[in-house]
Amino acid sequence: MSEFISVERHDRVSVIKIDRPAAKNALTQDMYGAIADALFEADENRDIRAVLLTSDDEMFTAGNDLRDFQKGPSEGEAPVGRFLRAIRDVNVPFIIAVNGPSIGVGLTMLLHADLVIAGERATFKAPFAQIGVVPEAGSSLLLPQAVGMAWANDILLTGRALTAQEALSIGLISRIYPDAELAGEAMTLATQISKMPPNALFESKKLIRAGRDAIVAQMEKEMVAFGNQLSSAEFKEAATAFFEKRAPVFD
Repeated sequence: MSEFISVERHDRVSVIKIDRPAAKNALTQDMYGAIADALFEADENRDIRAVLLTSDDEMFTAGNDLRDFQKGPSEGEAPVGRFLRAIRDVNVPFIIAVNGPSIGVGLTMLLHADLVIAGERATFKAPFAQIGVVPEAGSSLLLPQAVGMAWANDILLTGRALTAQEALSIGLISRIYPDAELAGEAMTLATQISKMPPNALFESKKLIRAGRDAIVAQMEKEMVAFGNQLSSAEFKEAATAFFEKRAPVFD
């Protein structure tokens, strides 16, 4: 378990929190692995009826930790791949509460949640093309399905940031709460879900997602393209420019 990921049990709700404020909650490989472990463990525990993912900071997540991401996985299944498999495959109802800026995978993971709520100051951004990579987490397939092709292109190709109200209006999230009330409302929602008939919820979730069979193949295509871009001159220039705090120059 990563020191930056905590898991708490509240009756029949498992609460997973991202807690790395010094790095704007940027996700490392260890953190991806810890979230995946928590999701799979909750899914296998019949006493857990809902999972809530949130953060303890004013930022939900800044996305991938670029320095850590450049190292590559140590051995075995890549933690990022395991995380993606977890958010895609878990049967337990999965809720995400976004309490601030949500960047990169912080946006794309929302497409796998069953319910997404946000605070008023939440923002959403997927700057993949800007940093020399491609969409991930199945977002090249799921985002157009969720918000339409025009909005998906605007989000994925330009990297524009959405406000909470914009995200609500296009269907990326379902509810907005005042920031000070978000944590309480998220727990109320998760508790409500956890008290509902579990089999009815699990079967409903399967039916709702039955038309998403193509997602596995699409995620595999994304991972190949993403990996290719990580070794490209474009990504190296984008990453170097980021750390040097300058504008990148692409040939």
